[in-house]
Amino acid sequence: MYPTLSEFLKTLGINIQLPIQMFGFFVAIAFAVAAYLVSLELKRKQALGILKPSFKKIIVGAPATITDYVTTAIIGFFIGFKLIYMALNYSEFSNDPQSTLLSFKGNLLGGIVVAAIMTYLRFRESKAQLLPKPEERKIELKPADHVGNIILLGVVGGFLGAKIFHNLENPAEFVADPIGALFSFSGLTFYGGLIVAAFLIIRYGRKNGLPAIHITDACAPALMLSYGVGRIGCQTSGDGDWGIVNLAPKPNWMSFLPDWMWSFKFPHNVNNEGVPIPGCIGRWCHELPQPVFPTSFYETCMAIVLFAILWSIRKKITTPGLLFSIYLIMNGAERFLIESIRVNSLYNIFGIGITQAQIISTILMILGIFGIWYTKKLALSHEKR
Repeated sequence: MYPTLSEFLKTLGINIQLPIQMFGFFVAIAFAVAAYLVSLELKRKQALGILKPSFKKIIVGAPATITDYVTTAIIGFFIGFKLIYMALNYSEFSNDPQSTLLSFKGNLLGGIVVAAIMTYLRFRESKAQLLPKPEERKIELKPADHVGNIILLGVVGGFLGAKIFHNLENPAEFVADPIGALFSFSGLTFYGGLIVAAFLIIRYGRKNGLPAIHITDACAPALMLSYGVGRIGCQTSGDGDWGIVNLAPKPNWMSFLPDWMWSFKFPHNVNNEGVPIPGCIGRWCHELPQPVFPTSFYETCMAIVLFAILWSIRKKITTPGLLFSIYLIMNGAERFLIESIRVNSLYNIFGIGITQAQIISTILMILGIFGIWYTKKLALSHEKR
């Protein structure tokens, strides 16, 4: 396992201390992949005339307001407060970036200096753009121009939703350490992030002339692939998203594959779960007492296959909303199946043990089936007109 990117680089003979956790590294890659794919789809839909550019009114040449200066100063102070402290205490920051970022530790002088510099630069920018009489202008925004905001909402909404749903699923963990449970970067529930991020993105789309039905279609393949990329981070760091104990012998049809693809103890996992590894010295010296299913690896494989299917059929599907409905069914089925061999909290419903993810995945599959029926019905009604 490689809890941090530095641990992985050491295996290549590169000894450099970086404040980058392996899980976070792959999450960043996942969002970058999503941004690229969504941008491609929005451009394609604009070329087909499905989506149209929108226009936004802006005021040019007006002086900066007091609010602008105060906002700039606050942002500058926070950047300087943290950035200078992290530079002066790099070893502490690189060893535990979350604690440093989320603590009240910082450099007061650095915060004041950077705030002053950024406020001055804002003043110079405002002065350079000042006109004798401010003008109102219209700027054209192409659908793909919204990708940055869409991804930002996905990051913020995804993190908030993931934390909320994880704490709902693990109330004892939240009660024991409310602050840590809310602000740590561990303990994230994908479906919680998906639900909150989808709400924010759809709301943004409505305000900017991007119909929700087309945004969701554009995002469907990207969501599937980015989920698979994110799971690579779970697998390589050993963040706890593993399966149940697997003591069964490896099947003959997997004989040519590495043993860890069937059962794995996740040595040197980032959570330090399990038992000490004999002779190991360092921060991450634990492994699970018994091998388990490497479910994150399985999910990565399934997500890549499902992405390939979605990507290959996206141009053939002309009914709005149909592609996203198919995605909901695929995603729900994949997660429902993998939950049967994953470690998770169970809810007792009518005497049946079921996980939170299985409940949500079932709802998603039902919504997907309904979506296929509804979008087909709308398409038929339009054809009859």
